[in-house]
Amino acid sequence: MASTESKTQKIVEDELRGIDWNDVDQYPLFEGCDETADKLEQRQCFENTLLQNLAMTLQDFQFVIDGEIETTIYLDFLVDNQGVITVVEIDNNMVLEDQLPQFRGIIIKGLKSMPSPAPALKRGVPVKTRFRLPLQLTTK
Repeated sequence: MASTESKTQKIVEDELRGIDWNDVDQYPLFEGCDETADKLEQRQCFENTLLQNLAMTLQDFQFVIDGEIETTIYLDFLVDNQGVITVVEIDNNMVLEDQLPQFRGIIIKGLKSMPSPAPALKRGVPVKTRFRLPLQLTTK
């Protein structure tokens, strides 16, 4: 006959195996995003707000380039369990590096200066999440 403690341990292990650790119950949310919306809407609001903030940051700079640039770079970043955004990686695009070497620093500074979102939640607990967003750059 199994003890109550071992039965409890088995229930906990079974429950942990049933959790999808690659998904969250609620995405990180900026002020103005609806926490009662479905997950797809939450993610879209988070991403759109982030991109709008980055676009406003970039508007403050005048970039001088030779020729035209039309490219997509990918921005990988984390939102930790406190809502702090940290850049993990920005695609190394040689044309962009040559023409706008300060671009990477501006993006990092822009992410650090924006208001922190509420962190993602998994079963009511704040968790770290990783995102990859495409940034389309065109000078036409």
